[in-house]
Amino acid sequence: MSGHSKWATIHRKKGLLDQARGKVFQKLAKEIMVAAKGGSPDPAQNAALRLAVDKAKAQNMPKDNIQKAIEKATGGTDGANYENVRYEGYGPNGVAFMVDCLTDNRNRTASMVRSSFTKAGGNLGTDGSVSYMFERKGSIVIPSEYDEDEMMMTALDAGADDFERVEDTYVISTDQSNFTSVRDALESSGVKEFLECELTYVPNMEVSLSGEAVEKVMKLVDTLEDLDDVQDVYYNLKED
Repeated sequence: MSGHSKWATIHRKKGLLDQARGKVFQKLAKEIMVAAKGGSPDPAQNAALRLAVDKAKAQNMPKDNIQKAIEKATGGTDGANYENVRYEGYGPNGVAFMVDCLTDNRNRTASMVRSSFTKAGGNLGTDGSVSYMFERKGSIVIPSEYDEDEMMMTALDAGADDFERVEDTYVISTDQSNFTSVRDALESSGVKEFLECELTYVPNMEVSLSGEAVEKVMKLVDTLEDLDDVQDVYYNLKED
């Protein structure tokens, strides 16, 4: 994925957050609660919780909300038992999709996701039908207010795969195994704000589209992201 399309994705995430901040925070809180239930309530001792908290902070979720989600999970006041479920399939024009969900009702979630694909002219596939087209990568984006040479050397020395300046940000890509060391090195060097800080899936095979074809794909993305059970949507669209 090119730097430009990456920046477009970041802008889009921020736009969605502005439009539906409450819903986004609810999804982030759910992710934090599941991670906290699965281990220590201390992010320093729980890697999954640290990832969830970092992701929430990058979306400007208030610290009080984050702490309340942890306390709700560890205090036993949340009765729902969520499980991770992934759906794979093809959207319009053969674009591959992976949809990660947290649900307390598999049948409900499967029905909603399947309906979204069908209405968009796509279809769900079997497990593994598209996941081979994606790689697990670390994605870190910070403001360009920090010294570029210093940030580049810090990231690369810590194991980053790529560092590039995109408009007023630095976009850093890492292998999954080096994500934590790169993030920690940046924090130690003085980085206070992350615009994005998460493990994500990056396509290694892309479908190039333009115009109305892109709009159809993004309409399905919006529909899926609007579902309460959906946490993340990955797709291999490349805009021409």
